[in-house]
Formats: sequence, structure tokens, C-alpha cells
Amino acid sequence: MSISAEVVRQLREETGAGMMDCKNALVEAQGDMDQARDLLRKKGLAAAAKKASRTAADGAVGSCILDGGKAGAIVEVNCETDFVAKTPDFQSLVKDIAEHVAKNAPADVAALAEQPFAGTPGQTVGQLVQEKIAFIKENIVVRRFARFERPAGTKGLVAAYIHPPAANVGVLVELAAESADDATLAALAKDVAMHVAAASPAAALYVSKDEVPADVLEKEKEIYRAQAAASGKPANVVDKIAEGKVREYYGTFCLLEQPYIREPKTTVGQLLKGKASVRRFARLRRGEESGTKAE
Repeated sequence: MSISAEVVRQLREETGAGMMDCKNALVEAQGDMDQARDLLRKKGLAAAAKKASRTAADGAVGSCILDGGKAGAIVEVNCETDFVAKTPDFQSLVKDIAEHVAKNAPADVAALAEQPFAGTPGQTVGQLVQEKIAFIKENIVVRRFARFERPAGTKGLVAAYIHPPAANVGVLVELAAESADDATLAALAKDVAMHVAAASPAAALYVSKDEVPADVLEKEKEIYRAQAAASGKPANVVDKIAEGKVREYYGTFCLLEQPYIREPKTTVGQLLKGKASVRRFARLRRGEESGTKAE
């Protein structure tokens, strides 16, 4: 049957599929627009399945903050090339998924894929990703996310920072207010998030030194004592050296003990003292084996 160019154009605008794909789907559906749309989705899912085995090593980290800091999320979405990572279609997908996570609080990535996507009735987040794979023609993977929500009845806020221009590092922090007003708290949250993002090569693993597990601390002390003893230091000096090394460990892996990135003579804890406290934070760096998270 004859299919008009106008109908083909309309289907292309609705689906983002190629002109010939749209025309072939309309011919197969005998001009039925709804059936043609379904055929494209089915073929898109088939095409996506073929791409699923390809490595998605590029991508971006995106964020969403709700209701002035009541809740927020960061999400890492991977694709195959930096070219695609910079396209408006991919960046829009990352933004949409971050907003969905912030609003719907999925338990994990698998649960996220099964949740209905609010932007498209009748479609799950997983199906949305599969459609984008078919349209963009690269494998796309929602790798991980972090989501925080301020406890009801408490003062504080959740804030996010995405490091420009590549959006390869994202940080989510939750601060509890002490004496800080809203504007000061927002500025402090941004400062802390930027600090966590800039931490390299060692990112913080804990909020404070009180959170370091006793077995981890004892293991570090044993290593430091052995190093000092092996260097020929007197026994009465070994413990002092070990204690000094422990302070260095705190300054490396405990956020509040780290030198603040903008004022190295001030620790993050001193920056916040009397104004706010860190409840928790998460840091996602694109491509890392796992993100750092403390709460």
C-alpha cells in the first residue's frame, strides 16, 4: 500500500526512529499508526539486545534535588563513547533518570528498571533505556545511584555537585543545620560537595574518625608499628610513630579531618564547626569499580 511522506514524518517525530524504519513499519502495519509504533518499539528492543554485550565505558553522572533540598539523587549512566555522552539526547536521559530516582526512591538498579516511568505512561524505566539504545545506537547502562532524603522534622538539606565540564564525578551530601541559616547552609553544602568531588587520588571513606571500624584501625596500627620497627626505631618511639601515622590516616580517609580544598590550613570539620554537621555523603566517579559512600 502507499504510505504518504507526511505520515512517515509524523511517526519519525513521535519515535525518533529512522525514516526507512518508519516507512517499513507503516507498510507492515498497513498504515495503522499505533501498530507501526508498537512494531518500532519491538524492533528497537531487539536492536538494543544486540548492543547489550558491548562495553559501555563512557557516560556521565547526573543529579536532581527536590523541594529545596528535602531529597536528592545522583546517578551514573554509561554509554560507549564520549561523543554520545555529550549529545542532548543522552544528557536528557541522565537528567530524567536522576529525577526519577529522587522522586521514586528505588531500592536498587534492578528495581529502578521495573518502575513505571512517569514521563511515558505504560513504560518502565528499563524500557525507556532500551528505546534510547535503539535510537542512539549505543549500549546504555544505568550503573548505580545514590539517594538521600532529609529525616522528617529535622533541619538540614541535601545538595549535589557535578564536576564540569565532563560530568565524570558527582557528589551528594546531606548536612544537618546547627546555627547556620538556610543561605549559609546551602553555601556550606556546596563547599563540602565540591571538596569531596575534588579529592584525588584518595576519596574520603568515612564522615568522621569515630566511624572508622576498630579492626581497620588496629590493622593500620600494626602495619605502622611493623614499618617503624623494621626501620630500626627504638621500641619507645615505635608507638609514637604509629600514632602519628594514624592521624595521617584520619586526614586522608575521614572527611571532617581532611584539609579543606580551598583553605588547606583548615579542616572540613573546622569549616563546619558550630554551623552544620555532615550526616552522610556519596561520591560517584564515572568508571570506578565502586563509589564512596558514608552515612
